[in-house]
Amino acid sequence: MANDFIDKVEDNAIVRIWSEKELSEIWDRWDDETKQLFYSNYGDLLYLLNIKVDERLFRVLAQYWNPAYSCFTFGKVDLVPTAEEYTALLHCPGLQVDKAYSKAAYVPAFWKKLMGITGMSEQWITTRIKQKDECRCIPWRNLQDLILAHPDGKKKVDVFVLSIYGLVIFPRALGHVDEAVSNLFDRLGKGVTPVPAILAETFRSLNACSHFWKVDKVSYRVFSEHYSPLKEIVATSRRDDISEENWIAILQNLQEDDVEWRAPWLIPDGILYRCGSFDWVPLLWIWGAVGYAPLLVLGQYNSRQFVPTTYGLAQCEFSYRGDNYKKKVKKISQAWNQVHRMKRLAVGSMKTPKYGEW
Repeated sequence: MANDFIDKVEDNAIVRIWSEKELSEIWDRWDDETKQLFYSNYGDLLYLLNIKVDERLFRVLAQYWNPAYSCFTFGKVDLVPTAEEYTALLHCPGLQVDKAYSKAAYVPAFWKKLMGITGMSEQWITTRIKQKDECRCIPWRNLQDLILAHPDGKKKVDVFVLSIYGLVIFPRALGHVDEAVSNLFDRLGKGVTPVPAILAETFRSLNACSHFWKVDKVSYRVFSEHYSPLKEIVATSRRDDISEENWIAILQNLQEDDVEWRAPWLIPDGILYRCGSFDWVPLLWIWGAVGYAPLLVLGQYNSRQFVPTTYGLAQCEFSYRGDNYKKKVKKISQAWNQVHRMKRLAVGSMKTPKYGEW
């Protein structure tokens, strides 16, 4: 798994650098009215273009991934990014936190979805759809031209956001937006949250979660509904000269007191810890499903830490191939209709509690 992760990071690094440059150049051309339309509909998604990813750190982190519990383990420290953190990062008022994305039983044809998103004709769409290996996609160049020339401001923003999801968050073929991305985007207008899908692709986004290195003070802005964690992360200078060897040494010697257990910008009302009859949280993303156990993060909220039930967690992972996956998708979708949250979490001091053994 570690080797697959390393390969993915290296591939995504090429995609990310090229894609972020292309998208940022378009953003810089927009006027304030268009940018405000973007923020009001899609929150802080744009800041993902400016997150600097330390690929050397990612390669080292892969060695600490614990596949049995779907978390990173550093000695006695378990770290799991949570749905609550990702929701706070995106900072989008239109998200309905419990209305998770799932692949619909009936999915409209790719060209029909693109027609709805772009507002272009069937002929314009069908002549531009390409086949890349096992997936159908549309070239970024076609979408780029459309964004620059589209007379409809809302459609222009929608195509731009589709491109962020396709090129940056869920990259698959360099310079193309995959059909599966349009499945997700097609549901966003219905209030569906993409957070579980993005969380399932957590390796790509892990650098945006500020678990490491304690801070002395937390700005009052974290208590404001207008505070933007991603904007703050982008504006904060970070060292980028740490070698892989030094990262290994740092993580091997990581102590509980070195960890900021709770992201300083997150004031939780409760933490999602299971869905339906599952003893964990199953996540549907655009190409399949994975599961994770957020009960592993209880220490991050000054609550008693224990090892949760993970029997069957590995079986939760599957891809959308053939017809057998549809029943599994339906079961997971139904489970998200009955979510369970742990309330009364400590939100005061973030000092690491003593590690409780069960």
